[in-house]
Amino acid sequence: MLMATVGAGFLLTGCGTPKNITYFQNEESIVQMAQANPIKLKADDKLSIVVKSKDPAVSDLFNLGIYTSRYGTNGAQVISGSQVKSFRPGSNDGVSYYTVDPQGCIDFPVLGSLKVAGMTRSELSGFIKGELMGRELVKDPTVTVEFVNTGINVMGEVMTPGRYDINRDHLTVLDALSLAGDLTINGRRENVKVLREENGQTKVYTLDLTDLNKLVKSPAYSLQQNDVVYVEPNDFRKRQTTVNGNNALSTGFWISVASLITSAVTTIGVFVNK
Repeated sequence: MLMATVGAGFLLTGCGTPKNITYFQNEESIVQMAQANPIKLKADDKLSIVVKSKDPAVSDLFNLGIYTSRYGTNGAQVISGSQVKSFRPGSNDGVSYYTVDPQGCIDFPVLGSLKVAGMTRSELSGFIKGELMGRELVKDPTVTVEFVNTGINVMGEVMTPGRYDINRDHLTVLDALSLAGDLTINGRRENVKVLREENGQTKVYTLDLTDLNKLVKSPAYSLQQNDVVYVEPNDFRKRQTTVNGNNALSTGFWISVASLITSAVTTIGVFVNK
């Protein structure tokens, strides 16, 4: 009887129809897709800025030098103001980049201190190009701005959690989840959290992937650098985890259940025999 009751309990918990598994459940309605907000530069961002022209000798004056390093496997960094030269361990070449200081500025060769916070990559590229041409320093510059080691973190019930670099001007939460291989079947689609640093505080946004209308209107639909996307496990997944860390699919869990049943049967048998 006891075994039958335990078995029935597992069947009842496992046979319910899953809810909120399907994305965009209002797909038949017309959804006005919000344009993803561009990622704007802010303090502590690391940037690669390269100036090119028909005259390499002139354009090289505005590029941070590429240095050789023979510091072994530990690598090295040379820091000067907002300019940081970072050397790859075990390599003879290095990558130089700018770090946006707390005031939102970088120290650019010849041009001096530039206020870059609040700009997009393309805006900064156009601004530097305009300054170089306006001051008649370079006639035909091409300015390329790239993020260096800037990204977002994806955690929880996704296939491949981790940190993902930002290599584009727009990044939505759907892009981030796609990079992480999508949610697992046990991830709560209606309760995805985005943690964001705003004015020195951490703000938490809750997103519902089953409602596209609400999703695209959320301030967290467009991600920013260093955002953390967390997918909470659903109740089924939570129930799988026991106090000692085993789950319902592990051998340890079933050994524990068998031991509990054996103890219960033995205890019942003692009382019956009395």
